[in-house]
Amino acid sequence: MILTQYYLDCLSQASYLIGDETTGKAVVVDPRIDVDEYLDDARDQGLDVVGVINTHLHADFISGHFEIAERTGAWIGYGETAEAEFAFRGLAEGERITLGEVEVEVLHTPGHTPESISLVVYERGGDTVPYGVLTGDALFIGDVGRPDLAASFGHSPEKLAPMLYDSVHNKLMALPDATRLFPGHGAGSACGKNISTERQSTIGDQRRTNYAVQPMSEADFVELVREGQEAIPAYFSYDAARNRQDRDPVDVEALARPLDAEAFLRLRAAGAVVVDARDHQSFSAGHLRGALNVGTDGRFAETSGMMVEPGSEILVVAAAGQEQEAVTRLARVGLDTIAGYLERPEAAMASVPGEVERAPRVEAAELARMLEAEDAPVVVDVRGSAEREGGFIEGAVHIPLAHLPERGGELPADRPIVVHCAGGYRSSVAASHLRAQGHAQVADLVGGYHAYRMLAA
Repeated sequence: MILTQYYLDCLSQASYLIGDETTGKAVVVDPRIDVDEYLDDARDQGLDVVGVINTHLHADFISGHFEIAERTGAWIGYGETAEAEFAFRGLAEGERITLGEVEVEVLHTPGHTPESISLVVYERGGDTVPYGVLTGDALFIGDVGRPDLAASFGHSPEKLAPMLYDSVHNKLMALPDATRLFPGHGAGSACGKNISTERQSTIGDQRRTNYAVQPMSEADFVELVREGQEAIPAYFSYDAARNRQDRDPVDVEALARPLDAEAFLRLRAAGAVVVDARDHQSFSAGHLRGALNVGTDGRFAETSGMMVEPGSEILVVAAAGQEQEAVTRLARVGLDTIAGYLERPEAAMASVPGEVERAPRVEAAELARMLEAEDAPVVVDVRGSAEREGGFIEGAVHIPLAHLPERGGELPADRPIVVHCAGGYRSSVAASHLRAQGHAQVADLVGGYHAYRMLAA
């Protein structure tokens, strides 16, 4: 048996290749839209990808099922209750997919979404103890999936949470303790609230350590998993809808087209959104007016999805050699309406100095002095609610970054603003967004709340 995990730090997302060396047959599970890595690995190991399975209709990324099917002829599989606008193989509870000696059994594990399935993997069909289980977003290491992401499609958390209880407590936790657990996401994903940084575990380890699988009533479980969830990124509903749709495969590499300064600025003037993917220090030193700073050194794809309206024409500014990476990561979350990237950005910006501006930043000590003045700035905290439990700046307006596009209008346009997060990444995103929306006096806090707290200590 071959079982390979592919993990994307940017999205905290895991996908899998399961193959049988005796027959050369394989399936790919929960693939992202750039599929070369799976297909290259399969080819190198003498495997023929015969199927691509999605454990559910994903909301946090665009699945690559069409891209794999086009290049391999593989069938596309979902849980049999899935509702999609394209033909797929409906996978029923208890059905076994035979790859050779290796067999994959389907468990219907709804709750995160109604159609969610888990895949129990056996090295040999006659084994009584599974090798492992791919749980999608039903069961994570240290957590379970959230039941509110399908609400926009008419599936209420009140209905899904009891389903999740049954799926986790009565189905997945009924597997033998030695069964390896391979989840769909890791720490940082918005699909859960307490996910571990570990990428593999066992059912037995989760039985001992996972708060959500301890003995409890259904009512207690429902209350527990619904409380304390952070804001849902705006692009989730778009991606969930798009993953239901029939569409043409996307050639991700073809999206990265170089543009000179003249063409780039012409498209910007026509309304294209500029995403500057450089780190916030480079952005602060000089950037094109109106650009949104989302650096590839952080959670670039997810954050871009929060801030950029899907379907917008997008222009990319990236450090030399990182253009394709930035474009690919945008496409993974459905932001594939990309006009191109700015060729040789430093030289291009030097050629149009009137279009370049700096991003003001303030140190913690400077902010402390500013807050003592009569004309003190408005401080905006863009951290999540759970982060504020560890402390906050007195009087700060709390708007989580995911809500800023819809709530930015609450902030006064005639007062200076200082934005902060925990360390400085999200605050640069937020400050650049507010400036692009017409706020003239916006700075972000160097080092974030951590630096401010250390100053107070």
